[in-house]
Amino acid sequence: MNDTVLVLSVVSAISAGTPILFAALGEITTERSGIMNLGIEGMMLVGAITGFWIGVETENAWLALLGGALGGILLSLIHAVLAISLRVNQIVSGLALVIVGSGLSAFWGNSGDRPTLVQTKTGVRFDPIFPEVIRDLPVVGPVIFGHDPVVYLSWVLVAAISYFLYRTQTGLSLRAVGEDPGAADASGLSVTRYRYVSTLVGGFGAGLGGAYLAIGVIGTWAAGLTAGAGWIAVALVILSGWRPWFALLAAYAFGALRSLGFTLQIAGIGVPSDFLAMIPFIATYLVVIVVSASPTRARKVAGPAALAKPYSREAR
Repeated sequence: MNDTVLVLSVVSAISAGTPILFAALGEITTERSGIMNLGIEGMMLVGAITGFWIGVETENAWLALLGGALGGILLSLIHAVLAISLRVNQIVSGLALVIVGSGLSAFWGNSGDRPTLVQTKTGVRFDPIFPEVIRDLPVVGPVIFGHDPVVYLSWVLVAAISYFLYRTQTGLSLRAVGEDPGAADASGLSVTRYRYVSTLVGGFGAGLGGAYLAIGVIGTWAAGLTAGAGWIAVALVILSGWRPWFALLAAYAFGALRSLGFTLQIAGIGVPSDFLAMIPFIATYLVVIVVSASPTRARKVAGPAALAKPYSREAR
């Protein structure tokens, strides 16, 4: 593989990994509070269709991105009410939202009085922010300076969430709620408030990732366009040990696997597309097996102690 192919592969991996990274960052924040949200795939789909529709109607990429994030928040609010207030099984609630999000996005995109959104072009896009002379620099130009502002936003969010979780009092309180909600409640922290806000932040990240996938990466709408990206994001949270910087590296690694077809195409290698679509999920299974086989590694990626456990002050 020559240098040009390698550079293009890295750029493609970053582009394909950014939507997954947004969803994973949101899920890390949610799970740090003790709430498991398996509905990321559905929230990404709702964010994708909402953002795409707003992009078509307004021709404003930033409004489309914000609208997609709000779509994810609205769906995550349902999960918050079910999992936190009603104390429904969090796994069941999350899986139900995947079905709701998939059906709602498909219905919205393929029906109604307006023309179908399938194969429609939004007419909006995110342009690179650095001048062409910098983007054309060897290697570092396309890899570091050749991206649109949303990619750089994802880097800022990684740093911000990492700082928030490990360097602020509020972040420490959030982690305490996820580790021992009873002790956190006894110390005066509102477990319900922390979990509600963190769940909505998770929906924001999933919706943002879905909207960027539809607008900035694919550019068209099709039912199920996330193609399992939400499930990969959930797996990345575990594989990264709930740490944002590790999630960044893992997202780009899986972005490389998802864009492997493009890489092989420019390298002149033909591989069946169905097999290529399987590779990210096969890789996920293999990594999970490797981590689970080693007790030392398993301890290092142990999640919050109260993850997926409903909390009731009356039962304390």
